[in-house]
Amino acid sequence: MTTPDTRTLSAPGATLTYDVHTGAAGGDVLFLIGSPMDASGFATLASYFTDRTVVTYDPRGVSRSPRTDGAAETTVEEHADDLRRVVEALGAGPVDVFASSGGAVNALALVERHGHLVRTLVAHEPPTAQVVPDREAMLAVCADIHETYLRGGSGPAMAKFIAVTSRKGPFPATWADEPTPSPADFGLPTEDDGSRDDPLLGQNIRGCTGYRPDIDALRAAPTRIVVAAGEESEGQFSARAAAEIAKSLGTGLTVFPSHHGGFLGGEFGQHGAPEPFAKTLRDVLAAPAAA
Repeated sequence: MTTPDTRTLSAPGATLTYDVHTGAAGGDVLFLIGSPMDASGFATLASYFTDRTVVTYDPRGVSRSPRTDGAAETTVEEHADDLRRVVEALGAGPVDVFASSGGAVNALALVERHGHLVRTLVAHEPPTAQVVPDREAMLAVCADIHETYLRGGSGPAMAKFIAVTSRKGPFPATWADEPTPSPADFGLPTEDDGSRDDPLLGQNIRGCTGYRPDIDALRAAPTRIVVAAGEESEGQFSARAAAEIAKSLGTGLTVFPSHHGGFLGGEFGQHGAPEPFAKTLRDVLAAPAAA
């Protein structure tokens, strides 16, 4: 894959930075989307698609895409509009999209509004609390993580986040009575550094988890939608949300290798199973649309 062509794009309240990796034969566009993860998290996965033009980007408020409006939180609708702007700037017709985590929520919102821009969307583990049976508890849990961050900083909030995302099964209404995890248990800082600009805990967690996908709009879109989850993620929040969305769409859940970050090959010190993950993604994208 060639050295990427890095481009910028002005959007209301932000300057967006995205990278275009042109494959050996050009090829159809594959847009890899995360949130709040930036483009660097897709380095390994992109390396398995050298026959295609791969586009990655930094979501607003992350890395090379600074906010210019000073807003403390970002909405899913803003992210969806940013994605629209990037796809339209490419001028390549409908694109294929692999979107993971918060990026999958944002990509679903993109398809709801501008489905003509996306040929196939693979939405991998979209963490929206609005669709799970324990909705009220999950919304409260996510709000508590955000409030903990504002009150005590990243250490205590990230400890709660890790405990929540790794937990199997629904959250009970009595979740607040459970012991509070310690940052030290996860090797996290116990001192508050005073910053409050974390893109996950501060900017995105409430908007992402509080977004309710418009199932009717998704069904009506021309986009082929594949909702996916990792085989090791069964029972976890994001995988449960994915299963509920797939059920509502009537498509069934597609299982990918590994876990929530199954495409990672050492980025951020995390490892999944990137080679089989990429093979599964290639097979899914190549599969014919259901009649």
